[in-house]
Amino acid sequence: MDKTNKTSAANLLLRQYRELTDPKRAIPSFHIELENDSNIFVWHIGFIILNEDSIYNGGYFKSEMKFPSNFPYSPPHFKFVPPIYHPNVYKDGKLCISILHQSGDSMTSEPDNETWSPVQSVESVLISIISLLEDPNISSPANVDASVEYRKNFQEYKRKVRLQVERSKQDIPEGFIMPTSTSSAYVSKKNDYLMQKLNEKENEILTSDLTDDFWNEEKELDSLDDSEYEEEPLLFEED
Repeated sequence: MDKTNKTSAANLLLRQYRELTDPKRAIPSFHIELENDSNIFVWHIGFIILNEDSIYNGGYFKSEMKFPSNFPYSPPHFKFVPPIYHPNVYKDGKLCISILHQSGDSMTSEPDNETWSPVQSVESVLISIISLLEDPNISSPANVDASVEYRKNFQEYKRKVRLQVERSKQDIPEGFIMPTSTSSAYVSKKNDYLMQKLNEKENEILTSDLTDDFWNEEKELDSLDDSEYEEEPLLFEED
């Protein structure tokens, strides 16, 4: 294990943990605690579903996220504890989502631009997870039974989910006050993340265009005959 890489990963995780747990900046859909204060590599995360239109609304779903020593070059490992009934959650609690897999991983068939990259943050992963919870990807199920029931017998699927939501409330940490309504902070953070991706793409295109323009101008200047230009007189005499 490379001690330098691990120290770098620990510093990055500590900074992101502080940002995500800062009361002024925290997203109300997540409650994050460390497994213990001496280990920044294991996080316990409660997902709080605030969307009133979601059948998971009101649930507090516990999960565990473990980070590798070379984070962010490798993605974190994630699972719900206990597993939840959802088309994209395996029966062992692991989640089927492209952002948690690296390019070429046999566990995902998604295009490379949707898989893990070192520019991803913990926050972007959490937003992707909660979005998937509220809007399952039934075309790529991890739990086939849940996926079939979601499509063919939604009322029964909903009944099972609502029972699980009620059971999940037993896992709310003592003294923690659950948010009761959707906060604009979550919507704002999600929109900021999407806009960031859009801006990054636009900047890539703009940078590419500017680079092409620069080199085209350079070629034009190089092709000009220097004799066409009269040398500027010196402002002082040479000795």
